[in-house]
Amino acid sequence: MQPAVETQSLTRVFRPKRKKEGSIVTALDSVDLRINKGELFGVLGPNGAGKTTLLKILSTLLLPTSGKAYVAGFDVEKDLLDVRKRINMVSGGEISGYGLLTVRENLWMFSQFYGIKSKEANARIEELLGRFGLTEKAKEKVRTLSTGQRQKMNVIRGFVTNPEIVFLDEPTLGLDVNAARAVRDFIVDWIRSDRSRTVLLTTHYMMEADELCDRIAIIDDGKILACDTPSNLKRMVKMNTTLTLSVAGLNEIAGFDTIQGLNSYSQTKDVESSTTKLRFVLEDESCVSDIVSKVVAEGSKIMSLQKTEPTLEDVFIKLVGRGLE
Repeated sequence: MQPAVETQSLTRVFRPKRKKEGSIVTALDSVDLRINKGELFGVLGPNGAGKTTLLKILSTLLLPTSGKAYVAGFDVEKDLLDVRKRINMVSGGEISGYGLLTVRENLWMFSQFYGIKSKEANARIEELLGRFGLTEKAKEKVRTLSTGQRQKMNVIRGFVTNPEIVFLDEPTLGLDVNAARAVRDFIVDWIRSDRSRTVLLTTHYMMEADELCDRIAIIDDGKILACDTPSNLKRMVKMNTTLTLSVAGLNEIAGFDTIQGLNSYSQTKDVESSTTKLRFVLEDESCVSDIVSKVVAEGSKIMSLQKTEPTLEDVFIKLVGRGLE
């Protein structure tokens, strides 16, 4: 099957116009990627890692220095018009649209850039305004909108053309919890409703990448350090999963060492609250049910349960050597 996006040794170098203005910067260094149709693909990386440069090349806003990039089967250098017909792009924190026009007027104008028939465009606009709770704001000028409302309008602009492939560059940057959730929910619903669609998402938020993405590429200094599913990436970190139970009425702590998949365990008693904290280091998470059954069989009441396992942040720090900036 033809991939939605493919890059081959993609490189982008920025050279100063004058020698005194700075040094050569390699924003992308021989990047090889293959993103399948129907994927929600994420790119994680610190500031200056090359994420935005990658999206600008794929969306035909920037030419590569060397290497190749194909979007929907078209060369981004030779077939840029064919690429542009099939894509759209949304960036977080951008000031989009014309402040003197209303929300509906802005969206209709952008739809006409893609040659969408007015009846179809208006139907899509109404549907998306309703989805994002902006119907009542449709006749208001863009300059009067809040940051969250403006970004919702930007997202609608990106999807109103019904593109095959959408590039999302930090789409929830600076949004409050509710606005960010509305954007994330829409992205997931949009791609699930038609598996021929594809999303390429860059984000600073580990939780967002873990929750949304089928696969994630971690990039730093213009190089892809790893690319896999979130669960497989987490397996790269050699960390044991731990299970912590706070229990009341535990008289004995014997017999746990016979449970298969359990590495070790310890206990800490809190005399003041009359509870015991049990900490289990697991080799195999399938033993959790056996541990819980054993505690209950001892006549104890479980007050709280917490499982700790490797996160995407652990993977990121291992590969990059630092957290997101």
